Amino acid sequence: MGSTSATNGFGRRDLIRRAAAIGLAAVPASGLLSACASGGSDGEKAEKGTRSAKNPLAVNEKAPLDVVIFDGGFGDQYAKDAEKVYAAAFPGAEIKHKATQEIQPLLQPRFVAGNPPDLIDNSGAKLMDVASLAAKGQLADLNTLLDAPSYDDPSVKVRDTLVPSTIEVGKFGGEEVYTLNYAFTVYGLWHSKKLLEDNDWEYPRTWDAMMSLCAKAKKKGIAGWTYAGKHPYYIPFAFYPFIAKAGGMQVFADIANLEPNAWKHDAVKDAFEAYHELAAKGYVLKGTPGLDHIQSQTEWTKGKALFIPNGSWVENEAKKTTPADFAMTVAPPPSLGSSDAMPFETVWASPGEPFIVPEQARNAAGGMELLRIMLSRKSAQNFAKLVSSLTSVKGAVDGMDLPSGLASANAVLNAAGDNVLVPRIDEWYKEFHREQVGGALAELMAGRIRPAEAIARIQKDADALAKDDSVKKYEFTL
Repeated sequence: MGSTSATNGFGRRDLIRRAAAIGLAAVPASGLLSACASGGSDGEKAEKGTRSAKNPLAVNEKAPLDVVIFDGGFGDQYAKDAEKVYAAAFPGAEIKHKATQEIQPLLQPRFVAGNPPDLIDNSGAKLMDVASLAAKGQLADLNTLLDAPSYDDPSVKVRDTLVPSTIEVGKFGGEEVYTLNYAFTVYGLWHSKKLLEDNDWEYPRTWDAMMSLCAKAKKKGIAGWTYAGKHPYYIPFAFYPFIAKAGGMQVFADIANLEPNAWKHDAVKDAFEAYHELAAKGYVLKGTPGLDHIQSQTEWTKGKALFIPNGSWVENEAKKTTPADFAMTVAPPPSLGSSDAMPFETVWASPGEPFIVPEQARNAAGGMELLRIMLSRKSAQNFAKLVSSLTSVKGAVDGMDLPSGLASANAVLNAAGDNVLVPRIDEWYKEFHREQVGGALAELMAGRIRPAEAIARIQKDADALAKDDSVKKYEFTL
């Protein structure tokens, strides 16, 4: 495929409409599926059913439904609960449910063979490359679902019940919507409010304050930071907004658009120097480079480190090791300095946990109908209760009592207003984001390379990506 340009960026202005009525919910290695374009089919698609007010997508009432859910931080109970509603509506349909963390290894052969599931929760470290699948015509356009009547109110379309950014993030260069991100994730630095309060410490709003706090913690045998060393793409959850607030949204837009020398901007250099300081002064928990996401979260909930860059799924994912009085809290990364172009409240928050319906699915209508059920207020509230996360359904958690982490995510999002970053790099150029950017940051924070080398490595990889005509290019717009 030749390189094409598509305007599908997502800057802060696109999120202004979100702030007033958002209902919360919380995201996030590559796998190219390059062989998927040529697969044949070993089964026929289900015939359409009878369209009616109760069946607006014309689901075949007896067609089997094949669902694969990523079994990660959110588990899969929320999907099973929605499937019960589906089963009540279509009692003649057999539902096959599979929960796995091996999304790409499990499903790539099925895409190649032409018999993919009807609905896939495409998430985790081994997810499929959606940009590649979309470019190869392997995904169904979800506008059919978005234009259908919502489950709760037939007079309101599904699209009008969603946080606006949900639809935009599902696009890959055109008007087609290929993913429906069910959760709404707030990323940042997570910490125990109790641990800070017990030591008379305040959350550091500047980098100088961060260094001062880490020094105090070190004297008490507590590390400043830990992170998922085996999955270093977690580090950008705090690093990307750190860059944006230091240099401004245009600086980050240049990075996302693979502009020459974008990574050599002074604000970016300063950000790398700041993160290097964490390693140079011994503020990173010893052994962190060898920890995976669960191990690093466990060390953190044990109180061995103050901060961990993560997404709002962490409250549910780490609940088994989290003390009852931990008071899990998220905050934006500190400001680099007084000359920052954007306010402290700037944060990465975006729709996450992407669901897809394969183009070759035998019961695509059934897959979309299950999504329609999941986007009901009842299902969205059930999701929030089960996994302590926000959903992309507007107003879903209004009036609910929220656990500590979820309440703080809600507060951070509201405080950010229109100062919200939705990078898209993690979706458009998955390997670059996860392996090149995340890898260089991991080497930096492990003390194995210095800022200049990390920047040079990433810029070299960005330049190579920009020149690679086999990779479709996108445009991040402000």
